[in-house]
Amino acid sequence: MTTIDRRLGVDTVEAAGQTPDQAQPYRELGVADDEYARIKEILGRRPTSSELAMYSVMWSEHCSYKSSKVHLKQFGQKVPAEAKDILLVGMGENAGVVDIGGGLAVTFKIESHNHPSYVEPHQGAATGVGGIVRDILTMGARPVAVMDAIRFGAADAPDTARVLPGVVSGIGGYGNCLGLPNIGGELVFDPSYLGNPLVNALCVGVLRADEIKLAKADGLGSKVVLFGARTGGDGIGGASVLASATFDDTKPAKRPAAQVGDPFAEKVLIECCLEIFAADLVTGIQDLGAAGLSCATTELAAAGTGGMDVDLDLAPLRDETLVPEEILMSESQERMMAVVTPENLDAFLSICAKWDVNATVLGTVNDSGRLVMRWHGDVIVDVPPRTLAHEGPVYERPIQRPADQDELIADTGQQLPRPEDGDELRATALRLIASPNLADKTWVTDQYDRYVLGNTVLAQPEDAGLIRVSDERWRAEHGGAESTAGLALSVDGNGRYTRLDPYAGAQLALAEAYRNVATTGARPLAVTNCLNFGSPEDPGVMWQFAEAVRGLADGCQQLGIPVTGGNVSFYNQTGATPILPTPVIGVLGVIDDVARRTPMALRGDGAQLYLLGDTRDEFGGSEWAHTEHGFLGGTPPKVDLERERLLADILINASRDGLIDAAHDLSDGGLFTTLAEACLRGGAGVRVVVPEGIDPFVLLFSESAGRAVVAVPRSEEIRFTDMCTARGLPAARIGVLDVLEPAIEVQDQFRIPLAELRTAWSSTLPALFG
Repeated sequence: MTTIDRRLGVDTVEAAGQTPDQAQPYRELGVADDEYARIKEILGRRPTSSELAMYSVMWSEHCSYKSSKVHLKQFGQKVPAEAKDILLVGMGENAGVVDIGGGLAVTFKIESHNHPSYVEPHQGAATGVGGIVRDILTMGARPVAVMDAIRFGAADAPDTARVLPGVVSGIGGYGNCLGLPNIGGELVFDPSYLGNPLVNALCVGVLRADEIKLAKADGLGSKVVLFGARTGGDGIGGASVLASATFDDTKPAKRPAAQVGDPFAEKVLIECCLEIFAADLVTGIQDLGAAGLSCATTELAAAGTGGMDVDLDLAPLRDETLVPEEILMSESQERMMAVVTPENLDAFLSICAKWDVNATVLGTVNDSGRLVMRWHGDVIVDVPPRTLAHEGPVYERPIQRPADQDELIADTGQQLPRPEDGDELRATALRLIASPNLADKTWVTDQYDRYVLGNTVLAQPEDAGLIRVSDERWRAEHGGAESTAGLALSVDGNGRYTRLDPYAGAQLALAEAYRNVATTGARPLAVTNCLNFGSPEDPGVMWQFAEAVRGLADGCQQLGIPVTGGNVSFYNQTGATPILPTPVIGVLGVIDDVARRTPMALRGDGAQLYLLGDTRDEFGGSEWAHTEHGFLGGTPPKVDLERERLLADILINASRDGLIDAAHDLSDGGLFTTLAEACLRGGAGVRVVVPEGIDPFVLLFSESAGRAVVAVPRSEEIRFTDMCTARGLPAARIGVLDVLEPAIEVQDQFRIPLAELRTAWSSTLPALFG
């Protein structure tokens, strides 16, 4: 970063006290005037350059949530009563933890690495995966799977061709080398993401419910150990600064180098940590991600006994020319910090040596209430750690409904021409299924290993990823038998819906992820989120954010599932133009027996096809309006969370009782996209009858929420329809499966052979990026 001047030498606490008027480049580090004044008030003097570096990263938007805290507290205030017993760790730790029974727990979280992935796509995305995996590891869990939700500008834009292949190779390369299956995600294109792609990475891990690890430095005299990779100059300021300011070509200091990842080093670090955890050798653990050593030391000290002495010059370096400020701000990857009691230190270091992981004692825990750091004997940091980790600025940013919001929703697109006959419907269907947002994503997912470890049951393009819960100690306690239980995960979001109505848009994203998990037969259990928005200094953006958070908190409360944690990513905009407001919602579900899961593939001959839920003329924010007309306006589909709960219950019970052979939810692109994906997945065709009184165009392309298609064996048809009738869920028989003539045939409208459909669906991404 340009703000560190090596010529000044080391700035000590003693020197800071003697030079109160020395000018400091705090604005270049993203510190506001009033924030700088508060730092001086806290310390009773000007900060040293090392302290200023620490406050700048710890009080950044990315690390302190200073613009979002006042809104995010709703997630804790609105925890559903029925969810409190399963929520073992909520917001505030590295990742949330939920109890899944049988002595096991699951931890999962999603985070962004948006700006670094624009600067250096491969390394930015790779280190995003590495960082979220370490968040899961710090909870004491073995990471078992990853997912990703990625968004780019227009698919044919030159910069998309630069960014997308690197992001995909970074996600795949890092995850594959770690040996973690990538079981699903999203790929979305929209012009608003040009110049500001979204790269949201999720990881899930499994641990014993009574062996959760926390980020705290407890125990007087305990040793603070830095272990893993050496500290280098990559990523200095990294995500913490990049996430704190809009990209501006006139200010290159806001674009530091992205972090550089080494997945093989992380793989070894994972196994080393898990052996350390099994031996119960740490009282606290923290990974080094955003803000690096600044974050790890302050958060551990603030959450523990309260004080810590650190010899910073003991930190192992890759670059011996680094000055203290750079060491503190570096976001070099594959590093961890542990708190170890003196009696466990030798055993801890022995395990590190066994795995050839570098480990260095940097400091000692005390009860001074101060974090003190020395550099070659001189004190360069002397601060109350809580002021860095927990007492940063909190802003109630101005909120104002955007001036164009009423005009946006008033233009419902009624003037947009719709297909008027079967030929036009057929042509529309083929164009939509070949559009970048709906086309086959295997060009991306074939670069990921979806089945490594052997526990993947369902993966992309299924509605949700599903993995078998496999725990070594569980097997040992059960005579070597495998658990039948499984975890289902889905991530979903729709920026167009959220732009039209942020409250409803967040709930629609939640509903879709919830529905996707239930479609596999798993019961939704908990939520994580990654909230991607423009500048919090824009009152219109803050209105979008506040409404989305309120919608998500209310929605989770109504569905009875808690928010366990997540991430806020602000300043996602280029110049004055923000991205579409994009809350990405991850839902975790559990299933007792993975053998009873429901796939999406339509395979059997003669099974009856049922459409569950209500179909309305709802095209606001739809893929049809976007792809066919480049139009955004009106209101998004109505969201009915009670209907979503009812639909989920039907899908879960039908799966458990063997009443359905296949299920696939309806979302982007409507019924035709759902049928196309399910038919191409299984190889069976369908003959569809348009119910009386409904417009074929509305039936095929409406994006009404709360719907799914299921294939019901003839032998179970009466039981299934009786269950739907008794529960009050609309269930319309719309067709039959046909394996003899594999095509999608809509009675009196059109017929598309699956071979023609597959060509249209599968050729788009290879033509763009292959």
